[in-house]
Amino acid sequence: MNNNLTVVVLTKNEEKNIVAVVQNAKQVAAEVLIVDSGSTDKTVQLAEENGARVVYRDWDNDFAAQRNFALQHVKTEWVLYLDADERMNDELINDIQEKISSHKAALYRFVRHNNAFGKEFHYGVLGPDSVVRLFPVGQAKWEGKVHEGLSSKLEIVTLKGHLSHYTYSSFEEYLDKMNKYSSLGAVDRNLRGKKCSVIGDLILRPLFAFFKMYILKGGFLEGWLGLVLCLNYANYTLNKYVKLKMMGEN
Repeated sequence: MNNNLTVVVLTKNEEKNIVAVVQNAKQVAAEVLIVDSGSTDKTVQLAEENGARVVYRDWDNDFAAQRNFALQHVKTEWVLYLDADERMNDELINDIQEKISSHKAALYRFVRHNNAFGKEFHYGVLGPDSVVRLFPVGQAKWEGKVHEGLSSKLEIVTLKGHLSHYTYSSFEEYLDKMNKYSSLGAVDRNLRGKKCSVIGDLILRPLFAFFKMYILKGGFLEGWLGLVLCLNYANYTLNKYVKLKMMGEN
């Protein structure tokens, strides 16, 4: 483990994941920081019992603000962010250690393999993606209420290995999260003064969203479930702009 690295995990009611993610994080870092937003289960207790430090910030539907709040409590030179349902494999852990030891300042990107409904996806909506999660403290900050990203002048470097992302356990959970994300996305666009057009945003965007995921990203290769996920992705896109239009009219 590295004494110059803190792993940050945002939580709320993650008792089923918290022990595993803390133990995984401690393979690469001596310090694990939990930013909890009001768990009512055993998340905080289990985190502390497994050696993590816990701080609290009320959830205000702003992922970037939550992640930036964590930076105020990081005491090391490097910070790495994990979601509670993500795990680093050994190759990624080793490469993280090597990069920190080299002291090369950069934004480090992780390849992520998504597991949902009991299977790993290779194409379409839940196909492999990448996330930037490791950087030197003070040289980047988070922006965006949902699907937040890092703002920095540093170059982006992709690490070896991957994250395993154990996401939706049920289709109901997936639908619920898509509804929440569409609301957050609409609010974010509304606050930035964006408007919604009927033809461009309510018709063309959902159609292209389906085409992109089903054809360009190979969602058809995931069988009937791939089709369903691509249709729902198009519906998520539609719902986001419907909500935006209603906000503008009200």
